[in-house]
Amino acid sequence: MPADALTLTAPGPDGEERAVRLSSPGKVVWPATEAGAAITKADLAAYLEAVSKPMLRALADRPVTLQRVRGGIEGEEFYSKNPPKGVPEWSRTTTCTYPSGRSHPQLVIDDLATLWWTAQMGTVTWHPWPVRSGDNDHPDELRIDLDPQPGRGFADVVEAARGLREVMTEAGLTPFVKTTGNRGVHVFAAIEPRLEFLEVRHAVIGLARELERRMPELVTTAWWREERGERIFVDFNQATRDRTLAAAWSTRILPGAPVSVPLTWEQLGDVDPAALTLHTVPDFLAEHGDAWAGLHREAGSVDGAYALWEADLERGLGELNFPPDHPKMPGEPPRVQPSKKVAEHWDADGNRVEGT
Repeated sequence: MPADALTLTAPGPDGEERAVRLSSPGKVVWPATEAGAAITKADLAAYLEAVSKPMLRALADRPVTLQRVRGGIEGEEFYSKNPPKGVPEWSRTTTCTYPSGRSHPQLVIDDLATLWWTAQMGTVTWHPWPVRSGDNDHPDELRIDLDPQPGRGFADVVEAARGLREVMTEAGLTPFVKTTGNRGVHVFAAIEPRLEFLEVRHAVIGLARELERRMPELVTTAWWREERGERIFVDFNQATRDRTLAAAWSTRILPGAPVSVPLTWEQLGDVDPAALTLHTVPDFLAEHGDAWAGLHREAGSVDGAYALWEADLERGLGELNFPPDHPKMPGEPPRVQPSKKVAEHWDADGNRVEGT
């Protein structure tokens, strides 16, 4: 073994020891900032071991998209949906179907050794799907991203999150919250895996519109940035097939290595998300435990949230925009930002009229 490499060992689910070669352990992944010293590959591996129990609870038995870098976070960034070459023989994959209709395998991360191997392959953020490997078409997590627009601070996000908690609870769901590792928050709920992605997305839209009615000056469901103003965007498209959010306890590809950390609702607003980094989170976990340990203790029904969607249909409110790489969907609004739209150039289904 070269001197510039380490061998990391961890037990697998069967109890047999698994070895992972970590090359260039001293290579800097996150440069030093005012928030802390430079972070190397070895530092990242040590962090992953420290948070492995709760992080694997968020990742295990799910397809995972890997956000990878070459040359550290200041180098090239790319996403791996197909498993990287050289996957260890003990690791497993699951086949996912994408909005285009094509399918291919994605890696499943069930153990620390596989998690370390993805770090060896340059992964800095892990993005699990909201499904289990045995059924990749019916989500068992409902996920909402509260994304503050310029002009809004974290206190505003906290207010919106508490409002969303109230709406979700009234709909029969049990919401859990975490920091994003950036400026927003993610709100999750465990759900019965009986609805397909589109139906879950519609349930999320129902919740988002109800929150918007209650907090019209604070939150918005406007897909186009030019229509959001200084409000917090309730990102309903995170419930769309092949859309993922950073895992709980995952580092982010941002200076200082911030971490997406589960909090109790009581902690939300008291804990400074900027203080939750790779340097500090192991101690935070040791002191406070995993606020999401009970996330999947009991799955909730989406029926109450879906009823909000159906009520909005009766009010004349319909489909909202899909991500641009998603096939055009029935009833979807035009895929052109409002300031560039000339009404006579678009038909009722949002398609550009030929020759205009």
